[in-house]
Parts: sequence; C-alpha cells; structure tokens
Amino acid sequence: MTPSAIFAVLIGLVALATILGVVWKLTTGRARRGSGEFVRLSEVPLAGRATLLQFSTEFCAPCKASHHVLHRLANDLPDVQHIDLDVTHRPDIASQFNILQTPTTFVLDHRGAVRARIGGAVRRDVVVAEIERVLGRPQAQSVSAG
Repeated sequence: MTPSAIFAVLIGLVALATILGVVWKLTTGRARRGSGEFVRLSEVPLAGRATLLQFSTEFCAPCKASHHVLHRLANDLPDVQHIDLDVTHRPDIASQFNILQTPTTFVLDHRGAVRARIGGAVRRDVVVAEIERVLGRPQAQSVSAG
C-alpha cells in the first residue's frame, strides 16, 4: 500500500469515528417513545402512577449519576417511584428488554407498560417531560432542579 493510500484510509477512519461519535452524542439521554410492552418482573413491584425503572451495572459511572437524578425526582413527585435494577449478573433481563447500554431507563405507567425509553445518562428535564406525559398533568414542570 502506498503512503497516500494509508493516509486516505486513516482519514476515512477518523471521519467515520467522528460521525459515529456525533450520532451517539445526539441520541444519548434522549427519550424515545416506549414500545408499550409490559414489564412483568418480581424485581419490579409497581406502585404509584409512574415508575422510573433504571437498568444499571456494577461499574457504570453514569449509572450512579442517573440514580441520583431519578431517586430525587421520585422523592419530589407524588405517585412516582424509582427502581434501580442491576443487570450485571442478570443477562436474561438485559436480553429480554434489549438493554445494550447502561444506564437505560424505562418510564412505566401504572400498568407497567413502557411509555418511554432513555438510553445513557438521564437529563432531569427529559425525565420530567416524560413523567408529565405519563401522568397527564403539568405538575411535574414545577419540580425544582434542587
């Protein structure tokens, strides 16, 4: 291979990596509409009108940050609970719900239907908007960022 061909391949690889990085950054932390499938797990007892189900792993730093955001939201909002499910040793659950990255957060309605799915570290405003949608009330907007 000539030096110019090697250089062209390297430039192509850098461009591809950059494009993939930008796409990943744009999709991380964004809510996608849920599939509507029902979560029926003994580890996930439903209580309240909405459940924030976080799938985490043992050595995931963004999982810890997401846990704090979701836990605080659940404490601030009536009828909302947060469950953090560690799938490190439960590949069956990760496979069942197609968990390809942690954290992944599901916003469940009172029946356990997946209404939203957030891949990557959560952003408070995104979660609040999804909770508001699930609960059908504007009260979640007034939750302080504290």
